[in-house]
Amino acid sequence: MAAIKNEDLLALRSYIVAADATQYSSLASSTLVLDLTHSNLHQRHAEIRFDARDTVDELRRRIHQKTGTPPHSQHLQLKSGGAIYHEIPPECESGRMLGYYSLPLGANVHCIDVDPHSSSSGGAYEDTSLVEKYRMTDEEYDRRKGTLRDWGRSKKEENPEFSLRRHAREHAELVEARRLYRESGVLKNGFEVESSGNVVRCEDVNNGESTTKEIDKKSNMELEFGPDSIIHLSLHSRCQVQPGSRRGEIAFLGPIDELGGGGHWVGVILDEPMGKTDGTVPASGIRYFEAPGLNRGGFFRGKNVMAGDFPEIDIMAELEDSEDEL
Repeated sequence: MAAIKNEDLLALRSYIVAADATQYSSLASSTLVLDLTHSNLHQRHAEIRFDARDTVDELRRRIHQKTGTPPHSQHLQLKSGGAIYHEIPPECESGRMLGYYSLPLGANVHCIDVDPHSSSSGGAYEDTSLVEKYRMTDEEYDRRKGTLRDWGRSKKEENPEFSLRRHAREHAELVEARRLYRESGVLKNGFEVESSGNVVRCEDVNNGESTTKEIDKKSNMELEFGPDSIIHLSLHSRCQVQPGSRRGEIAFLGPIDELGGGGHWVGVILDEPMGKTDGTVPASGIRYFEAPGLNRGGFFRGKNVMAGDFPEIDIMAELEDSEDEL
């Protein structure tokens, strides 16, 4: 396992494991905490609580409840530190109290199922590959309504050029374009932003002539991505970026023709490594600002950036505050 170097994570780990050495200190003196294991099962039932006055009958009953092995088929091994120090065969008297065996906290009670025909043998309780699965023939699936194949068939009737492969590819491209725009404000080629704010695939232009709807969209794009879109911002101001309420400092304001759909952009140095760049536009290799790491910077549209009093968030302070919550 790689060593943890992040100071915040080290502090958090120290806080979590601080009470490990005293985890049993609050238990009653008669309480026993035992781990239950089984010869035929991979499952391990950790830290099951008993009372020292409980009998072996009660222990067998709990093991039967959790593993399915009846008491008369249980050969019990009491272990501590991996070593066996006592064994209780099935025929042994079971009315003796557990306190008799001086079981230490965290001891292991291992149950050996002595029934050669036990239902738990051979992985019957845990190996899902042994379960017979329902399989539908291709003909049966083809006759069903409401399936993916049925939907694709109806789409094919509407448009002979439709194919599930093409639909899946285009849908994946749309999801990726929306994710990229949501996280960094970068708009992939072939996509545009509707007036509602949704990223959609660009519509085809008929015979090289723009329709009235397309002209309106271009006008909206100019208003949204033109110089006025960043007029409310200034260099070196603290800011908060959406989505994600990421905080940082404005390091660039201006047009970037080779990025997304062009227009004006805001370059931000983020407080945390939640960006996509170090200030360089991959398409051109031009650096517009200097970020301290490959994922400490991002380019965003002005509408997604709010300038103001946004100090850097103290993660450890938030953890300390959360201790007062109930």
